[in-house]
Amino acid sequence: MAERALRGTRLGATSYENDRNTDLAPRQEVTYDCPRGHRFSVTFATEAETPANWECRFCGDNALMVNGEEPQEKKAKPARTHWDMLLERRSMEDLEEVLAERLALLRARRKEEQEHLEAMTAEQRQSA
Repeated sequence: MAERALRGTRLGATSYENDRNTDLAPRQEVTYDCPRGHRFSVTFATEAETPANWECRFCGDNALMVNGEEPQEKKAKPARTHWDMLLERRSMEDLEEVLAERLALLRARRKEEQEHLEAMTAEQRQSA
């Protein structure tokens, strides 16, 4: 068995088949133009649907197919913002009420901090 083994290879690492007597699928080359002036071509099978856009190989921009139709943009929903979702859950009156509560809480906290600072400075004056 050692006499028949190929030295220096691993099982499954390399295929020793060749492409003789193999028919490849029919192909077509599609050319794309980049907005930055790059032109390149991509090979597709003839049965494959060729995309109107392709990423440019050189700069990564969106290249358009030469002699192809401009792709129509799909109508997309506008992105729902945090404010939109908040308005779905609460009315404006509820939001104004919550805002008033939070402002009152913040003002009370600031008043406590101010009183604390005044007490600290009064203590420092007495000890000095």
